[in-house]
Amino acid sequence: MEENNIVSFEQKLQKAQELLKELSNPEIALTKSVEIYKLGLKELEEASQMLESAKVEFEVLNKPAN
Repeated sequence: MEENNIVSFEQKLQKAQELLKELSNPEIALTKSVEIYKLGLKELEEASQMLESAKVEFEVLNKPAN
């Protein structure tokens, strides 16, 4: 896996955490909270895809040679 993928994965998790903090603000408008929620879902989905890709790569690397 490329080094920049690791950084991007970490950044996506960090961004999702920041968005979650924003959603915790009781003063936030409903429309803004929906927008933030959508952004958070996007970040987490992309991070999940990166994680799945890394999992497949590990499985290939650990597959015994025949």
